[in-house]
Amino acid sequence: MNDLSPWAASVEEIFDANTARELYTHLLGSYKIKVYCITNTLWLRIECPGGMLAIVRAAYTPTGSFKITLREKTTEGFRVRLKFATGFFETTISFPGGEFPMVRYTTSMKTLEGLYIPFSPRDLVITDNKGARNTSKGRIQITQTGARSGLQYLSLDEPASGSLLYFQNLTALNEYCQLTGTSAGGTVGGKWPEIGFALPSSIEKSIPKGKELILSDAILALSPELPVKNAGLAKQFLDMLAAVYLHLPKPDTQMHDWPGILQKGLKDLDSPACWLHRKGQDYLNAYVCDYSTPPELMVQMAVLLPLVDYKMWSGEDMPVINTIRKGMPTFYDQKLKTVTRFLPSMEGDLSQEEEQLKPKVMDAWYLHHPMLNLCRMALHGDDVAKDLFLKSLPFTIKVAHHFNYRWPVFYNMETLEVIKAETSPEKGGEKDVAGLYALVLLHAWQLTKEKKYLKEAEKAAKTLEEKGFDLFYQGNNTAFSAKALLQLYLETGNEKYLDLSYLCIAGIMKNVQLWECNYGYAKHYNTFFGVFPLNDAPYTAAYEEQEIFAALHDYLIQAQTVDLRPSVKLLLAEFIRFLVQRAMFYYPPNLPAEMLSEEVKMGEVDKNLWIALEDIYDGWEKSGQVGQEVYGAGVAFGIVPRHYHQVKDQQVLIYCDYPVSGFRSKGRKATFTTGGDRRLSCRMVIVVQDDKKMPHFKVDAGGSASGEVTGVHRADRQIEFTVPGNQYIEITW
Repeated sequence: MNDLSPWAASVEEIFDANTARELYTHLLGSYKIKVYCITNTLWLRIECPGGMLAIVRAAYTPTGSFKITLREKTTEGFRVRLKFATGFFETTISFPGGEFPMVRYTTSMKTLEGLYIPFSPRDLVITDNKGARNTSKGRIQITQTGARSGLQYLSLDEPASGSLLYFQNLTALNEYCQLTGTSAGGTVGGKWPEIGFALPSSIEKSIPKGKELILSDAILALSPELPVKNAGLAKQFLDMLAAVYLHLPKPDTQMHDWPGILQKGLKDLDSPACWLHRKGQDYLNAYVCDYSTPPELMVQMAVLLPLVDYKMWSGEDMPVINTIRKGMPTFYDQKLKTVTRFLPSMEGDLSQEEEQLKPKVMDAWYLHHPMLNLCRMALHGDDVAKDLFLKSLPFTIKVAHHFNYRWPVFYNMETLEVIKAETSPEKGGEKDVAGLYALVLLHAWQLTKEKKYLKEAEKAAKTLEEKGFDLFYQGNNTAFSAKALLQLYLETGNEKYLDLSYLCIAGIMKNVQLWECNYGYAKHYNTFFGVFPLNDAPYTAAYEEQEIFAALHDYLIQAQTVDLRPSVKLLLAEFIRFLVQRAMFYYPPNLPAEMLSEEVKMGEVDKNLWIALEDIYDGWEKSGQVGQEVYGAGVAFGIVPRHYHQVKDQQVLIYCDYPVSGFRSKGRKATFTTGGDRRLSCRMVIVVQDDKKMPHFKVDAGGSASGEVTGVHRADRQIEFTVPGNQYIEITW
């Protein structure tokens, strides 16, 4: 048991007295909701069918007592207004409905004078059915880290009472954070049984007199089911998160000129700031103007693959592709019989200031990522990539066997001695590398048709089950793991692999930012549905997000014959839609100069260069502190081929911000199916590329009430439509 604060310790005494009168009672399936106002606190008491209680502090003042000035039933639930010494609280309680029983409470405050709030207690205490908090037992499976979603996913173990997803809509706190200079990051947390949300402390800046603003907007999703295995927990978490997601406010999206951004990025990729010349060969820098770090194979391949994707889509000749390809063989180490992270001929130039910046030290995933991309190139018919891949594959397998598919963070490539075993004490190494390795072996099987590689992939994949929600090490590698596991399911029919792919998706979804930060510098960019690259990273990153985006696109394509969970289809389509919206803000020309960091860790930041920043932060921090990452240059080259669909023999492009499947066109007709969920919609735009008279486009979405969807003509010769998710679309003209 954990020690408690006085605010949590008082809960048992308050409810044990059994003298408080209920203001409101509501039956929600097998749950009973009761509302009390006891001296200085408005309480919601949620009685779970197994006997446990979730007791919520919906409004609180540290001194005196509340005076109830309004209490009324509403069509949605209940509303109460409370007067205290320096203002008013108003709390509304509603029951959104859906797949799970849900309770939503929103509390706003109006001040009667300028007000500081230096402390707020957490708003959720879990107790047994008598209000005793020392006899309740449970597990916090997931909790907010930094600026990620303000959520906690809980198992209510003893007495066995199911599961609970607590979600604080942090978007509602923007005005409070702007006024007080505070951050919504890290506001949901605590230790069992005193958990939930605590309003960030306002110490230096006060809330002005007469101001009305929201202090809390929380949704609790409830389930009597209590999964015990990791796969069951992952599926329940995804289902509950998707159910809550339907009720969250979401920012609007726009169609950005991604083809134009792509051309600017392609031009600026030729900048000398992006290249290093060595022994007659040009190599991409990792960061703009970073000439001190030797070239890395991962960097070359991370840019090359999106360029190849775009070339296959456009047919456009890009000399930069051949420049990068020519340098690939120089990363092969003849002694080790494998490709390496850094250019072998320049390892002596490493600064050795950090563990990974020493000769022959490998960061575990840095071997497998280039191997994956080399094999993808080989599958496209590149003989140079095929030769490098097959020559390096035995070493890759040797390393996997040496570490028993459980990789450390850093190891010596010559001796396989562990240099750094864990990311932090008791957290283990790079846990999702097993899935990345499995995908490499699956591609090797596709390339060679040798079944031993399929068996090897299975051995690695099975080790992921033990990792649970801690599987996520780096977002793009977790997404690659999901692809590998889905492919194993398709090849073997073993449901375990499909469930493990859901575990990977859950790992990604616990690391997203499901709120729109709109204070400080964040007024200039979108944050909604950003994915953080690492479990503890304080920023979202262009390169990892682009690769997660591309991998999850591929996952959905692979899964067309699979009965995917609706929650997975919904969440992945929405992530993709908002990535297409947000990613433009990684480019410095789209940001005001004052929000770019003056101090840069790697190289320099050129605010006029269309090369993506690595790092976007919470609204109070400047961005670009790490640098302008050349290896993030693939963002636009990944988006355009996946979201602009070409109509054969017509000067027409069809843009959709959802992923689509089955796109076909013939003559003056195009058909496809949108991804996602029919309860949500996406943006579709028809782009006419010539100057001829605009034809009449008829759009039929089978799920709409009338069938035909009406579009809006834009000034730029484009017609915009809103169409449902998971719907067959037919366009004729």
